[in-house]
Parts: sequence; C-alpha cells; structure tokens
Amino acid sequence: MDNLKITLQYLLPKHLISRLVGKLAAAKLGWFTHFLINRFIKAYGINMAEAQFENAEQYASFNEFFTRPLKDGIRPLAIEPHIIAHPVDGCISQLGSIVQGQLVQAKNHNYSLQALLGGDIATAEPFMGGEFATIYLAPKDYHRIHMPITGTLRQMIYVPGDLFSVNPLTAENVPDLFARNERVVTIFDTELGPMALVLVGATIVASIETVWAGTVTPPAGKHVFRWNYPAHGKTAITLEKGAEMGRFKLGSTVVLAFPANKLQFLAEQQAGTVTRMGEPFAKLN
Repeated sequence: MDNLKITLQYLLPKHLISRLVGKLAAAKLGWFTHFLINRFIKAYGINMAEAQFENAEQYASFNEFFTRPLKDGIRPLAIEPHIIAHPVDGCISQLGSIVQGQLVQAKNHNYSLQALLGGDIATAEPFMGGEFATIYLAPKDYHRIHMPITGTLRQMIYVPGDLFSVNPLTAENVPDLFARNERVVTIFDTELGPMALVLVGATIVASIETVWAGTVTPPAGKHVFRWNYPAHGKTAITLEKGAEMGRFKLGSTVVLAFPANKLQFLAEQQAGTVTRMGEPFAKLN
C-alpha cells in the first residue's frame, strides 16, 4: 500500500489537482463550505477551543478556516533574549548539522542545501557547517508561521518545483523532496547572522503567503524569482520575534538554516518532538 501511495504521487497531475483544490478552498459556498469545515474538524480532531473563532459558520471560506488565527495568549512566546522560539505548530522531522552542504531528509536520504535555497552557492555559503531543522505541519495544525528570532528581511526567492506530499512516508521514499518541491525561501539578517526560513509547498497547498508580499505562489512560469530588500531605511522590513511572517493555505513543511557555531538546539528537541509556536527551541551560543 505504501508503494502504491508513492507511485500515485509520481503519476498524478499534482499541480492541476492542487490548483483545483485551491479554487474550492477559496470559494465562499455557504452551507457547503461550513459542511466541509465541520467534516475536516471531525476527521482531524482539531481543537477549535484554541481558535479565535470556534464555529465553522464564522468562516466564509475553507481558506479562512485553515489559516484561522488563535486566541490571544494561547501560544506564549519565549521572550528570553538568548532563546530562539519555535516558528510553527507541528512536529520536528529532522534537525542537526549541515555536513558538506547536505541536510538530512530521512534515514538514508540527504539533500543539497544549495538546491533547497534556489541553486545559488552565494546564498547557501553562510550556512555551510551550520545547523538546520525541518518541521512538518499536519492538517490539524495552526498554519501561520512566526519569527523564531527578530530579523530584517534581505531576500525572498520563489523556486518552482513539484508538489509531492511532505508527510513522513513521502519524506522517507522520495529523494530530494524538499529541494524538488515548490517553495519560498526567505533570508533574514538576525543577531546571530543570516537565517534562512524556507516554506515548502506540497500537494493541494493552494498558495504560500508572506505578510509583506501577500500570495507568492504560484506565479506564472517555471523560473526562479528573486527579490532583494534593504537592510536599513523606511522601506526595510523588520519583524520582531514571534511576529507572523507567512502562512500556508493547506499544510506543508518549514526548513530553518543557521550559520555555524551560533546556536544549540535544546536537548529535548529531536526528531518526533511535537512543537508549539513560541516555545523554546534553541539557545544562542
């Protein structure tokens, strides 16, 4: 059965399916939208008591529900200046050192940092020998992404690609998964140097958004797009630790990369650890 699931992912028109689902998710269909939301809540056991709006009827579209805000204070932020916070609710897939430009995807599967970040060696170079973490967001999770540390945006890169599922089964069986899927790479200047925060697309992820650019995916064409941003001045974009930086319309994965010798992941953080946005994740060296 697992082999069949993987084979189907290679054969199915993933982009077409994702765009069609995206149109349905964005549509305001009244009772039918509320029916879909209620079925989704039941199927995935979503804790709507955490949501700012608890009832399906309060959401005009499935996308509004899926990117729902949480109640104030429901995710306390680790405010200690030496602590890096979790950026999302999810589950740690992998974390560790970037060795010879490679990140661990799953057992017996590594992939290229340079490819993940869009193919430019100059973009990848600051993170060589550093640390990385991959966090998977399941359908039940809160799908807004927040800053783990205060940072000033310097670059955003859209990388076209496939739309394989990013669940654990696919990560264990599809080579170079995160470096072949459609993604948005963001590079921030922080107190520990540059930080890469990569938002990876997946099957039926209708779009990826950032707070400064709105919907980033999918633009037309199959080319890598790059946007550069100023470090200083009125047009500089600085986001404080804990601030929202983006969101997935349907679920996916984030990958973080940091320079060498700048941080240590906390001892309890390891593959399989459930994450909650704002909780302590790592500490500065």
